[in-house]
Amino acid sequence: MAIYAGWIYAAVIIWFIAGCILSYYARKRMGRGVAEYFIANRKITAIPAALTYAATTYSAFMMVGLVGLTYKLGSSALGFELTYLIGTVMLLLCFAPRIWFAGRKYGYVTPAELLAKRYESRLVGLVATVICMVMIIPYASVQYMGIGYLVEGLSGGSIPFVVGCLIVMVVVFVYAYWAGLRSVAWTDAMQAFIMIVTSFVLMFFVVYAFFGGWGSFSSKMVETFPKYLTVQWPLLAYMGLVVPWFFFAISNPQVFQRCYVPKDLVTLKRMIWGFAVFGFIYTIVCTQLGFMAKLIVPDLKVADQAMPALLTHVPTIIALIILVGIVAAATSTLNSIILTICSMLGRDIYRAYKPKASEDKELMLGKVLIPVFAITCFMFALSKPGMIVILSAMASGGMLMLVPSIFATFFWKRSTAAGALVSMLVGVVLVGIGYGFGISPLGLPMTVWGLTASVILLLTVSYATNPPSIAEEFITYINSEIRKHNM
Repeated sequence: MAIYAGWIYAAVIIWFIAGCILSYYARKRMGRGVAEYFIANRKITAIPAALTYAATTYSAFMMVGLVGLTYKLGSSALGFELTYLIGTVMLLLCFAPRIWFAGRKYGYVTPAELLAKRYESRLVGLVATVICMVMIIPYASVQYMGIGYLVEGLSGGSIPFVVGCLIVMVVVFVYAYWAGLRSVAWTDAMQAFIMIVTSFVLMFFVVYAFFGGWGSFSSKMVETFPKYLTVQWPLLAYMGLVVPWFFFAISNPQVFQRCYVPKDLVTLKRMIWGFAVFGFIYTIVCTQLGFMAKLIVPDLKVADQAMPALLTHVPTIIALIILVGIVAAATSTLNSIILTICSMLGRDIYRAYKPKASEDKELMLGKVLIPVFAITCFMFALSKPGMIVILSAMASGGMLMLVPSIFATFFWKRSTAAGALVSMLVGVVLVGIGYGFGISPLGLPMTVWGLTASVILLLTVSYATNPPSIAEEFITYINSEIRKHNM
């Protein structure tokens, strides 16, 4: 049963007003400068840090994309998402302290700035920024699409897809522009809480209202769709999606930049483990909802419609609560993406090539670009490209080509700017060709070939060129801090 459009608008407006109140108080505490606006002057405390990292990472993909993927592939989707979570926690334990120490000592604001200064090459920062900007647009657009599909499905078409996307664009612009990361961190904390609570509400309602309890639900799943409880994803296809997601924590700039913001090392550790607990719980809940949707609405042709279809079978008040949770997930991710990309365009392109430009001009440019980038992602989403999960993985596959250079930044003194440039560019071209033409040599996904080529080129070109003078000092400092603090 479709939900009256007026109720949907009312629920979103109430949630939006609550977020605006938080943004208002965040703005009152906001200082001046680029570091304050984009990374809250590195003073975020433990709970907001953990929740903003979780809200940045877990987007509309979870309650729309992962539910849809579980609907389509069953337990394989759980393996896919847990692989991502394990990879993220492992990488955070290794890289987050190193990124944090580097940011504190050298004053880095963006991921690309760290690469540019470490390799002593503005071109490295420029290339990294362009790759991130181009590849993040599809991923950001997924958030628009998730809400567009959801409100269209819930309203029975009364609210068109384009209006759902437009709502997201307006909300994101207000939250991000008004008070920068301080606003985003506070609203993220609210939105992460909404995300986890609303998902639990739906899961427990559905399991008891439709199945009478967990035992009955499990039995019916085994009897009706036994193959969905076994791994049915071909290994090579699984690798093609998992490899980019495994390295998400360092390849995607919006989560990389989050490692700059904790106020101290204790906060950083709590951020990592808080995210890990949140992520595990949220993953289990979303996959269970995918199984439930398969039993309740088994004949959907489009897997991404599983959540909207499920919500038409629950009471209106619950559907509206879940809608708010999914909108919160989408906008929290988008806020962070847009702030990060705009900070990179201001610092790693404008300021890098106009070093005499004032910080005020850099900040002004970054703020002007917020609506520009929000509109760009909105227009891309209107083309409705691909399945949400595949689109997200394609975007991450392109940014995966930054990973070898990021590893070398912290662990290989011999790595050079030329090696990093060739590694990133060739890898991205190979991934683009692979996805664009559907090429998979030897059956292996192009992300694997691109990553392999990136590693080989980084090694060979670096050995043939001279390392930057700062490499020795940079890595020695980072390693000494890691040892001193037992990280």
